[in-house]
Amino acid sequence: MDIATFIGLLVAGGLVGISILMGGSGAWFINYPSLMIVVGGTMGATFIAYPISEVMSVFGVAKNAFRYRAHPAGDLIPVIVDFAKKARQEGILSFESQLQDIEDPFLSKGIQMAIDGMEAGAIEDVLTTEIAYVSERHKLGSEIFSTMGAFAPAVGMLGTIIGLVQMLMQMKDPSSIGAPMAVALLTTFYGTILSNLLFLPIAGKLKTRSKKEILLKEMVLEGVLAIQAGENHRIIEQKLKAFIAPKELSGKLEVQEGT
Repeated sequence: MDIATFIGLLVAGGLVGISILMGGSGAWFINYPSLMIVVGGTMGATFIAYPISEVMSVFGVAKNAFRYRAHPAGDLIPVIVDFAKKARQEGILSFESQLQDIEDPFLSKGIQMAIDGMEAGAIEDVLTTEIAYVSERHKLGSEIFSTMGAFAPAVGMLGTIIGLVQMLMQMKDPSSIGAPMAVALLTTFYGTILSNLLFLPIAGKLKTRSKKEILLKEMVLEGVLAIQAGENHRIIEQKLKAFIAPKELSGKLEVQEGT
């Protein structure tokens, strides 16, 4: 699990839960009609706003907020630089046997196209199109969670209105006011919790993940085009370093002297 997500869930959820238990029984905050209104209403509104296939697929994207294995740019730079060095010394066809060792599929695809003799313009068109579509898919996932984050509090307010109406209709019997009042208050509570501690944070995390992945792909594209053009590996290394923060650079980026 992503450590930041784990800490966020632990701190936010844990402190809210502890504060509830410090004030009384946790069972007071469990109300099934309220949950049905908020969860059902939020999902129903989301299905209205987006095709059901996109809504269902986005839950698979959500796992990136909890289980995410980053591919540091600093680890890819020496790989690209090594390919560039070998391409100048032995020719671009010399590292065809190394393709299966490349862990990043985007880099592998770019190198394969260079080996196949595709022109720089064609390689750039293919990889740029892939980057654009990846960006759009990620944007949709984040957008759906942001929409759910907007719907949940609104549906919670709808539940509050329902509870108040039920309460007012039973004012003659004070003993019957409790249940409607619980619905009125807890629907707002559930909507706020889901929106601010789940949906919106996931949307924000997905946006951050997407930006990092797109930047990494753009760096790989720059490296592949430079290799295809036969540029010096030292120049390529400096170009790629410009894509990442200085603090992320490490000794891994050092390459052996050579032409």
